[in-house]
Amino acid sequence: MAAPLTGNAALPLERPAARLSLRANFAWTLSGNVVYAGCQWGMLVALAKLGTPEWVGQFALGLAVTAPVLLFANLQLRSVQATDVEDQYRFGHFLALRLLMLGLAVLCIAGVILISGFGRQAALVVAAVGLAKSFESISDVYYGLMQKHERMDRIAKSMMIKGPLSLAALAAGTYVTRSVAIGVAAMAVVWLGVLVLYDMRSGRMILKANGARVDGKPLWNGAVLRRLAWLALPLGVVMMLNSLNANIPRYAVEQRLGQWELGIFAALAYLQIAESTVINALGQSATPRLAAYFMQRQMPLFNLLNRRLLLMGIGMGAAGVAVALGCGHFILTLIYRPEYAEYSSVFVWLMAGAALSNVAGFIGYGLTAAKCFRVQMPLLIGESLVLTAACFLLVPVSGLMGAAIAYVIAKGCLIVFSALALRHAVKSVAGLTGAGEEASHA
Repeated sequence: MAAPLTGNAALPLERPAARLSLRANFAWTLSGNVVYAGCQWGMLVALAKLGTPEWVGQFALGLAVTAPVLLFANLQLRSVQATDVEDQYRFGHFLALRLLMLGLAVLCIAGVILISGFGRQAALVVAAVGLAKSFESISDVYYGLMQKHERMDRIAKSMMIKGPLSLAALAAGTYVTRSVAIGVAAMAVVWLGVLVLYDMRSGRMILKANGARVDGKPLWNGAVLRRLAWLALPLGVVMMLNSLNANIPRYAVEQRLGQWELGIFAALAYLQIAESTVINALGQSATPRLAAYFMQRQMPLFNLLNRRLLLMGIGMGAAGVAVALGCGHFILTLIYRPEYAEYSSVFVWLMAGAALSNVAGFIGYGLTAAKCFRVQMPLLIGESLVLTAACFLLVPVSGLMGAAIAYVIAKGCLIVFSALALRHAVKSVAGLTGAGEEASHA
C-alpha cells in the first residue's frame, strides 16, 4: 500500500523496496516509455491537426537546435551512474556536474538563437524548448539514480505522469493562443512540476533507503567533478553526435526546402518512435545487468543477453518495414493529413533506417556496459561524416527521399564498425579471463 506523504507533496510515492527483477524492470520501462513516447508523438499530431506543417516544422526545429547542445551537456551521466557498480561517485557529484553543465548549455542555446537569424516565432519556440529540456535534464539525473538501483518503476511512473500532462498543456496552450511557443512554455511548467513534486522526492527516498548520509544535494568537490567530467566526456560527445546524426537530415531539409517540408519530414520520422521506445526500454533495463556481467568477466552471459537483444531489434525492424510497405499511405492519412500521405515512400525508407538504428542502438548499449566510452566517438563521427556527405549529395536532387536514403546509408555503416568494436572488447576480456584461469591451474 502506498505510504501517505507529509508536507506539500502532491504526487504519491510508495515506500522504498528492494531492487526489481530484470523482467519487472523491463515491463515498467516499456510501459513508461510507451506512454511518454506516445504523448511526445501526440504533440506532433496535435500540432499537425491544429495548424500547418510549418507549426510542426517550428517545433522540430526547436528540438533539432537544442538537443545536441543539451545532450552533450548531460554527458550521459545517467549511464555512468547506472554502470558505477563500485560506487566510485556519490549522487551529489552527478547532480552538481549536471547543474554546472546545464548552465553552460543554456548560455550556448541563447547564443545560437541570437546569431541564427531565425524568425521571431521560431526563435521563441527554440527558447521555450530549451527551457523545457533543461528541466528534463535535471530529472534525468534522478532517473540515473533510480536506474542504478534497478527501480525502473519509479522512472516509469514519472514518465506516465509527465507525458499526458505535457501533451495536454502543449495542445491547450497552442490552441488557445495560436502560438507554438506559448504551448511549449506551458509544457515546460508541467515538466518543472513533475521534477519538484515527484522525481526529487523519489530520489531522496532511494538515497535514504540505501543508507546515504545526504538528502540529494549537489556536492561541489572540484577535483571529483573534474575526474567525473573527464570520465563522462566521451559519452557526452557520443550523445551529441547521436543527436546530430538524427538531426542532420532535418538541418539539410530546413536549409534546402524550408520549414513546411521540415514539418512533413519530422512527422514521418517520428513514427519510428514505436520501435525506439522498445529498444530504449530493453537497453536501459539490461545495461546494469550487462555491466555486471562484463565487470565479473562472465562473457557467456554477456554475449547471450546481447544476442537476445539484437534478435529482438532485428525482428521489430522487419515488422516496421512491412507495416510501412503495406499500410503506410493509410496510416499517414489517418494520423496526420492527406498531404503527409503523399510521402509514403519516404516513410518506408525511414522505417528501414529505424530497423538499422535498432541494431546499432543495442550494440551501443553493449559498448556502454563494457565501458567502451571513447571508441564510440570515432564511430559516431564517422556516421556524421557519411550522413552529411549523403545529405549534401541527395537532398538537393531527391528532396525528402534523399534525406531518408542518406539516413539508411549512415546507419548501415555505423552497424558494421560498432559490431567490430564490441567484438574486440569482448575478445579482449575473454582472453584475459582465459589467461587468468590457465595461471590459476598452473
